[in-house]
Amino acid sequence: MEYVLDNPIYYALTSAHSHIAKGSDQVKYYVEDITAFAGLRDNSPDDLNALYQVSPAESLFVFFSKTPVYIPEKWKLLTQIDMFQFIFRGKEIPMADAVGITNLDLEHVTEMIGLVELTKPGPFLAKTIELGNYTGIFVEGKLAAMAGHRFFPSPYREISAVCTHPDHLGKGYAFKILQEQVKRILLRSEIPFLHVRNDNDGAIKLYQKLGFEIRTDMIAYVIKKEF
Repeated sequence: MEYVLDNPIYYALTSAHSHIAKGSDQVKYYVEDITAFAGLRDNSPDDLNALYQVSPAESLFVFFSKTPVYIPEKWKLLTQIDMFQFIFRGKEIPMADAVGITNLDLEHVTEMIGLVELTKPGPFLAKTIELGNYTGIFVEGKLAAMAGHRFFPSPYREISAVCTHPDHLGKGYAFKILQEQVKRILLRSEIPFLHVRNDNDGAIKLYQKLGFEIRTDMIAYVIKKEF
């Protein structure tokens, strides 16, 4: 069933996240204030034309593909990000001490958005927290590091928004939060996976240390409606 990871956004939106999806059978996208991701059944020009037809004016979307995609002229390609998709292959459930890890909720959203804007781990909107299980570490009352869940093409659960404030790098906060995230996912009999830029050597080494392995290359396309 690992094939669903070849198109994780589409399979999440047609299964576990169908209640927060818009679109058609061919193309799906998340409710606008949750996140900007779209899932296309085949990542074809026809899919992109269909997305254009069912989405609001001036929409901005991010979609993933394993292979290069031709972007029709009615869409403006804002950027393209080359990534690795990692999957957890560890043999044991991490049982690290969770002391100091806080479950994040709506009262923390302003701080979370601030940390994301500073560190740029990926899109994070006002209701992205509804995707679930965001955890953080606070230092002197300020959010120093966090991570949470994003796509859920069951039984695979993506860890996302992994970020640490620049003032707190090198203190092991990301490692500790990721251990807790992996543990929670495995205890639900799900399988952790994640995405990272393929030039982010520090993050790649951290994920490999935790028991993740590169599964495939992945491309993120950021597009906006031109007309």
